Amino acid sequence: MLDSVDDELRTRYPGPDGRAQPIHTAYVPADRIIEATPREWGDRAIELLDRHTALLSELDSTGSLPEVRRRLEQDPIQDLRIDFEDGYGFRGDDEEDKAVSEAGALLAGWAHRTDRPRSFGIRTKGLAGPERGRTLRTLELVLAAMEDVPAGFVFTVPKIRAAEQVPALVALCEGLETGYGLAAGALRFELQIESPQAVLAADGTVPIARMLGLAEGRCSALHFGTYDYTAACGVAATDQALDHPAADYAKAVMQVAAAQTGVWVCDGSTQIVPDAEPEAALRNHHRLVARALRRGYYQGWDMHPGHLVTRWLATYDFFRQAIDVAVPRLQAYLDRREGGVMDEPATAEALAATVLRGLDCGARTTDELRTRAPELTEAVLRALVTRTPIPQEA
Repeated sequence: MLDSVDDELRTRYPGPDGRAQPIHTAYVPADRIIEATPREWGDRAIELLDRHTALLSELDSTGSLPEVRRRLEQDPIQDLRIDFEDGYGFRGDDEEDKAVSEAGALLAGWAHRTDRPRSFGIRTKGLAGPERGRTLRTLELVLAAMEDVPAGFVFTVPKIRAAEQVPALVALCEGLETGYGLAAGALRFELQIESPQAVLAADGTVPIARMLGLAEGRCSALHFGTYDYTAACGVAATDQALDHPAADYAKAVMQVAAAQTGVWVCDGSTQIVPDAEPEAALRNHHRLVARALRRGYYQGWDMHPGHLVTRWLATYDFFRQAIDVAVPRLQAYLDRREGGVMDEPATAEALAATVLRGLDCGARTTDELRTRAPELTEAVLRALVTRTPIPQEA
């Protein structure tokens, strides 16, 4: 009687798929993107860091600032979307067609560069009636310009409101793969949750959970849209923010719906940028990133080069502190020693996952971990995360 239940649970909740989640997604309007944008954002971020070193040193709780500067010099942006939606606005078809073709050629060029973001793609317009044709045309033109789908390419679909929109996206991907001679499953998308109807439907159900099942494995992430969502909930413009209770509720629902599915959850953005009042903006963004990390949202939007500084600083600080706590507890767990905390397999899984995230983002290196805990190899950590037998060499 329960075999079919087991099969259903394994299908719907396969767990992590081995992909490394980026710490952020930089959104750049299509009329401002150039091939050198990642480097230019890094340079502007370094200028900001150098101007406000005293403040950033105050925020730096683990001595991470030199490593943050090196990151900004070498690899400032992990994930990037060329935006054809709110950041770009509505243009004439000829103008947008030209911008889309240029974006596709740029992405195709990035696929062969070593200094590009790890992953990248576009944000289209939505699936509402007036926009559907433009969304389809944008996807077709960007694929035509790329000629193939580079590794790491994904497209983000904004303003999803109903689960029934997702099968249409799946059918669109299948049709485009056939039409452009792409491998089955080559196209993946992200769903942007910025409507209350996506969180709670008229019948009281949670559409997000249905969406993930209807995506047939093509949905890679759920992204939160801060301002559309809070505005739709009736929050006054002066109070619209990532830490508003309405936003917290939506993200908590997203987190539960995506749990153990292998789908990432990405926090939204803040519109406060370090231009007019840089110190206040830097403090605010650092606080918001640290707050999100503590709540288990390991990725967020960055809309301005200045956000890179506090994104990396808060992320490095969080994972350095978390790894310092995790390592002795994992050692005690492997040795089955008693300590101040008696950890269970679920906690060991979470501790190991945290260490892997910290290693992947560069907060700590494998050499540093090996020096402190030689037995905590990547293979051992992954075995703890997947709850499979620990390798014998451990």
